[in-house]
Amino acid sequence: MEYSKDEIMTITAAKMLQNGQVCFVGIGLPSAACNLARLTHAPEIVLIYESGTVDTRPDVLPLSIGDDELAETSRMVVSVPEIFNYWLQAGKIDIGFLGGAQIDKYGNINSTVIGEYHKPKVRLPGAGGAPEIAANARQTLVVMRQSPRSFVDKVDFITSAGYLDGGDARQALGIRGEGPVAIITDLGILKPDPVSKEFVLTHTHPGVTVAEVRAQTGWDLKVAPHLATTESPDAHYLHTLRTLNEKTRLAHSQTAANA
Repeated sequence: MEYSKDEIMTITAAKMLQNGQVCFVGIGLPSAACNLARLTHAPEIVLIYESGTVDTRPDVLPLSIGDDELAETSRMVVSVPEIFNYWLQAGKIDIGFLGGAQIDKYGNINSTVIGEYHKPKVRLPGAGGAPEIAANARQTLVVMRQSPRSFVDKVDFITSAGYLDGGDARQALGIRGEGPVAIITDLGILKPDPVSKEFVLTHTHPGVTVAEVRAQTGWDLKVAPHLATTESPDAHYLHTLRTLNEKTRLAHSQTAANA
């Protein structure tokens, strides 16, 4: 069955979530993966967005954390200070699901600037709640399209901490969450080395070669001794994802037309 790179990335990311987990969700690719998990193998997953919507079950993917769809389909809405103080910082979040503009070999994410901070080439949207999610969720998953521009040896700015300079640097600073346990891309999966914390290639998607992955990586990417191939998307997941994306497209096009 044919599928796109974005589809296998989103489905692979969704399958890494478990039923019943409490997941703090970022907008975009993370939101698509989390809602796909909810609509397939993990119907009891609890999705929380940083606008304070708890156990939200959107019919279409939100454009932003302020999208009405999130509040209308949530079990409850609490204040932003409450969601951060009493949920995230209290250790009640199993998984933080993030993306970004850049990521480096130690899983540090940049969503602030490209170039020097005071004279940037590009000013990015900024952190939002991502630094708190990266620091306080028990584990973090990252989903990003892979390219030399986005997968760099060293990020221009650390917005959300991964393993910093590697090794035990994260623990030494007292950051409580375990950190990023996987980066899911449109080419495969990267996981941190247990000691150095440098991300290595552990899986390639069907038909993707190691050379292709390395060509889209801005550091000398190491390969795990037992490199595996990810599972091809099945019809059920593809149909569910495509239906969700089409409903989202129609809903937001109507919103734009009525504006």
